[in-house]
Amino acid sequence: MRHNKKFNHLGRKTAHRGAMLSNMATSLILHKRIFTTVPKAKELRKYVEPIITRSKDDSTNSRREVFSLLQNKVAVTELFQTVSQKVADRPGGYTRIIRTGFRLGDNASMCFIELVDFNENMLGDGGARKAKTRRSRRKATGSAAEAVAAAAAPKAKEESKGAKAKEAKKEAKKEEKTQQTEEVKAEEVKAEEVRAEEVKAENVQADAVETKDEAATPEAEEKA
Repeated sequence: MRHNKKFNHLGRKTAHRGAMLSNMATSLILHKRIFTTVPKAKELRKYVEPIITRSKDDSTNSRREVFSLLQNKVAVTELFQTVSQKVADRPGGYTRIIRTGFRLGDNASMCFIELVDFNENMLGDGGARKAKTRRSRRKATGSAAEAVAAAAAPKAKEESKGAKAKEAKKEAKKEEKTQQTEEVKAEEVKAEEVRAEEVKAENVQADAVETKDEAATPEAEEKA
């Protein structure tokens, strides 16, 4: 008879059950998370948490006792060097079970079992708490008005951006026109200066011709 024997045999004999839990504990220590069924995870929790507590005392005797259960030197080294340092300030509850649903085929309930201190995503969410809110019409209307304002804000921003872009385009066009007019005026001034220089050159040439003609007249010869 099995009176007062409440632990789950998992459908295995003692040797098979112990070997399976030892292998699962080794995988959990090395990988920090494993995927299994809920009954196995619950039994693994009972099996591995005393081992983690033993690892806090880093002595030869503790290492020998843990090795007798795990039978894996790599897992023992990882446990005493890495895991024990992470869980040094935790008094217990080193593992977490996260249910994931049911397995196709036999409909067994499945889960993840992981070491709590190695899940960085869930470590930051523990201290954060949501502020309590009350339902009231005033707040509801206020929140509705805020929602309308928030919805209208992007449109207003877009309109202001469009107006600023149009103004910038107009200013650019004005600057281009002023530059063009200034260039035209500069070209006209240059052309007038060139014409004035040509006229002066023509006048100089005409004066020179007149002086030559006067020198060639008979009156000038008689005087000479």
